Amino acid sequence: MYKDEFLEKRLAERIARHALRTLITTDSLIDFCSNDYLGIASKGLLCNVGGGLGTGSGGSRLLAGNYPLIEEVEKHIAHFHHAETGLLFNSGYDANVGLLSAIAQRTDTIYYDQLSHASLRDGIVLSKANAFSFQHNDLADLEKKLQHRTGNCFIVTESLFSMDGDFCDLRNLVMIANKYNAHLIIDEAHATGVIGEKGEGLVQQLGFEHAVFARIHTFGKAVGCHGAVVLGSNRLQSYLINFSRSFMYTTSLPPQSVAAIKAAYTLFPSMHAERKYLSSLIEVFRQSNFPYTKIKSESAIQGVIIPGNDAVKAKAKQLQEENIDVRAILYPTVPKGAERLRIILHAFNTETELKKLIALLQ
Repeated sequence: MYKDEFLEKRLAERIARHALRTLITTDSLIDFCSNDYLGIASKGLLCNVGGGLGTGSGGSRLLAGNYPLIEEVEKHIAHFHHAETGLLFNSGYDANVGLLSAIAQRTDTIYYDQLSHASLRDGIVLSKANAFSFQHNDLADLEKKLQHRTGNCFIVTESLFSMDGDFCDLRNLVMIANKYNAHLIIDEAHATGVIGEKGEGLVQQLGFEHAVFARIHTFGKAVGCHGAVVLGSNRLQSYLINFSRSFMYTTSLPPQSVAAIKAAYTLFPSMHAERKYLSSLIEVFRQSNFPYTKIKSESAIQGVIIPGNDAVKAKAKQLQEENIDVRAILYPTVPKGAERLRIILHAFNTETELKKLIALLQ
């Protein structure tokens, strides 16, 4: 056996904090866990798409991996989102890392919400720009820190936050960006498909498409497939093709995957009934009472605070034993004392299932 004992120290530290992550399968449980908000993935609505197309693209987009379908889909998505153009990436992680690591230079400044996703943070680190977090959704703190900006300035946040389920204050963020000549970057991962009349996301719902430097829409959540797109100007697309390493140096998405993205963008905009029903479940959960603290959220992401890794893991295990798939979010993923159950509501959850979950939280 290979002598990799040097890995043991950090693993032991995780074990000591009761925070060691492991992989589990829970296919038979009632799903209050996945990001499949509209049920496109779990219902297999895209399973018959692209069966006759290739499962490999043959190379990166700059070599053998570019083909007419992928360019067609980029144009279709950009048109749907009222953007000048879009560039497909293999995942949301690739898109965020590839965008942020490429656009900001050492002399530039990035300000990011402290609850921004790890992929945004990793891209910021790789950019080597001056980077500062601001308190979550605290625009006074952001403005205070903007006084010390240098070079090109970027403000990075999520439209809908993946852990707390709350929204950014987009209207005021746009005003601040204009005031300080900063470039807004908005990750729409959890808003895509569910926010807006057609699931177009928060930026478009509020009419700020032309006030945002770049938007990232990912497809592995409500859209029900895989990949991501960075929306922006033709100049931004050209820049990323030339400087984004996670775009340049990876094999492109295969035609089968791109066909699924195209089909999903034909499907989810018309799922009005599903979004309406999902909203009704959200309201039922928000109005429910139980002894734990709920994080204030008007989205499908609902957090229930149960402080302590052991305590929240025990509650999650109890729910799973009752056939409810809810996962515990542990420290250090969230701050100590803010450990939680992350409950995701879906358009395919029944009212009976939701009532069972609420009863088990009593």
